[in-house]
Amino acid sequence: MPDKCDMRWFKQTFHDKIEPAIQGTPFTLDFMTALACQETGEVWPILRKKGLSLDRILQLCVGDTLDAPDRDAFPHKKADLISVTNGQAMFDIARKALMDMSEFVLSYRHVALTHPDKFCHGYGIFQYDLQFFVGDEADPDYFLQKRYEKFDNSLGKALGELHAARKQLGLQNKPTLTDLELCHVAICYNTGDFIASHGLKQGHQSDDGKFYGEEIFSFLQKAHTVPLNDPVTTLPFAVDANGPRFKVKSTKLNLRGEPCVDSGPASNVKAELHNGQEVRALTNQGIGPNQFLEVETTVGGQQLRGFASFQLLTPA
Repeated sequence: MPDKCDMRWFKQTFHDKIEPAIQGTPFTLDFMTALACQETGEVWPILRKKGLSLDRILQLCVGDTLDAPDRDAFPHKKADLISVTNGQAMFDIARKALMDMSEFVLSYRHVALTHPDKFCHGYGIFQYDLQFFVGDEADPDYFLQKRYEKFDNSLGKALGELHAARKQLGLQNKPTLTDLELCHVAICYNTGDFIASHGLKQGHQSDDGKFYGEEIFSFLQKAHTVPLNDPVTTLPFAVDANGPRFKVKSTKLNLRGEPCVDSGPASNVKAELHNGQEVRALTNQGIGPNQFLEVETTVGGQQLRGFASFQLLTPA
């Protein structure tokens, strides 16, 4: 489940591409962040902490292995895909995409290793569906040429579908949309339809019982609380080649890879520092409300560099 650190990374990594693309539309950076969390949030938050390049992360943003009866759209199963023109080539790509991604995302590994006919149906960080491999709006080359691996291409497909959904809901002339209206558009993006009487209880239902609409609304509210740029505080000390040095004044202090607090099995905690452990400040800039300070220290004979809360440090 993406957290605030993941949203912070997404915004800071992609805002320069998203903001020009949504200019003049009712879509926002927060909404596009929520959409990416909803569509591939089980993938890229894990990948980005594996030391992979951004290009590799985007290549592995694939998902959705559901077959019929849990899937209504083409292809229902492998046989449907390989029966169409270039279907076998597409299956080979789709199967390899699943195997490559599942090397890092354990929730997909079992199905990848035990079901040789399983393959991915969603492509790109915003998940363009394989149903568009055939039909009136078909764009098979988008999949066959792996255009989804480029963020700009995935964003373009997503915005095209969002504008179509917005028009379908009769919202095409509204310059701004409320959070609920944005989520209604997202539901239509996911299902191809929106039933007003069902509210947010529409779209794919996850194992915990929550519907797509409910989950993206939750992501959108969380995205509102994540600023694009972290507030920075200049701390009251000077920095030179030797320090200054501080020591941990709490029982435990996490040394983090990013200046934010995340959660989950792929957290950004690099090491646990204990009371009295010395660190050397590399800057006097405290980032965010926790005033994360970039420091270096030695743990188990290994020199580490990361971020620690200045509030839990005292001069050595």
